[in-house]
Formats: sequence, C-alpha cells, structure tokens
Amino acid sequence: MVAMNSTTFTPRAVTMLMVLIAAVAALTLTGCSADAEPEVLVFDGSHVSDATFAAATEVQGVTVIDVRTPDEFASGHLPGAVNLDVQAADFADQVNALDAAGDYAVYCRSGNRSAAAVELMTQAGVTNTIGLTGGIGAWTGEVVTS
Repeated sequence: MVAMNSTTFTPRAVTMLMVLIAAVAALTLTGCSADAEPEVLVFDGSHVSDATFAAATEVQGVTVIDVRTPDEFASGHLPGAVNLDVQAADFADQVNALDAAGDYAVYCRSGNRSAAAVELMTQAGVTNTIGLTGGIGAWTGEVVTS
C-alpha cells in the first residue's frame, strides 16, 4: 500500500496550477516568441494584420494609400502615405490615374473604408492591393502628424 500525503490544495492553488498548465500549453503550441509571425505577404486585395501591413509598407515600390478624409489625414498618417479620400467624388478618377501594375497598401481608420476602396480599385483593374485589418487604430508603429 502506498502512503498518500495529506496535503490539501486551496482553490487559489488549483486555479494557479491551471493557469500555469494553460500557459505552458500555449507556449508549446505557439513557440516561445511573444511576437506572431507576419502572414505571407501577397498583394491580393486581402486585409492583413498590422505586422504584415508594416512589412508591405517596407517593400520597395509599394505606395501607401490613406483613404480617409483630408482632415483625418492631416491629423496623422503613416509615413510616406498619400491621401486618396474614398468618399470623394473624384476617387474613381484618382484610382484610374494609378499604375494598374503597381503595388498598393491601403488603410483607413477602422478597415471599413479601406475594404470599400480595395474593392473599387479591383473593379478599376488595380488588383495588387493589401489592406490593414482594423485600420490605423490597429497600427502599432509610427504615425506622422502634420
């Protein structure tokens, strides 16, 4: 017969043990790095995480387009961004003036207007686009203020 220790575990100790087990399991599944790997960078009209979008903005020749209003753009925008207001009457004309073969990283405040802009750009034949999920609100990098 095996002797059992008469130690009792408090509810707090059990909770802490469960949290520890969950943390170990999470690290085992995701690796030790706290930083998630960026998604694959493909200019296919999809919306991507801020890490992947940041990588897209660093690609040589990519044009970063802020589709918010001029006032929103003036209050702060991503470095090197150009402003093409998706709600402006001449947005289609501005899209038609873009190089259809170019690569474009498109963002707005929350991701809604950039999704609409990417769709309009695709319809106009500008298909090498990528959008920022969550918009500038999800951006964790530098923002330029005017």
